Amino acid sequence: MYDDPRNGKNIRFKFDTSKSELLRRNPKRRIGFEEAQEIWQHPYYEDCRSDNPEQFRAIGWVQGKLYTVIFEVREDDNGEYYHLVTLWKATSQEEILYEQYPI
Repeated sequence: MYDDPRNGKNIRFKFDTSKSELLRRNPKRRIGFEEAQEIWQHPYYEDCRSDNPEQFRAIGWVQGKLYTVIFEVREDDNGEYYHLVTLWKATSQEEILYEQYPI
């Protein structure tokens, strides 16, 4: 759980731990969802990626590199949480987005 620097709100995360391990072992990604949560500890760029299902894209820093995470906002008995879907190293277009629209 992290405090969002933009609004001070607590963020909870859920994800598939098996998928996280596969991402970590992928030489093009090298991090899992556990590490990717660092994005929300720093200023980050966010937009809506798709409407059905509603998914969001967050671009931000993890271990000194710019990454992109796709996530869904879901709810359970404890309230809202972010379900992490996938991640990758930010593309050059995503780097430009991050630089043009700092948060």
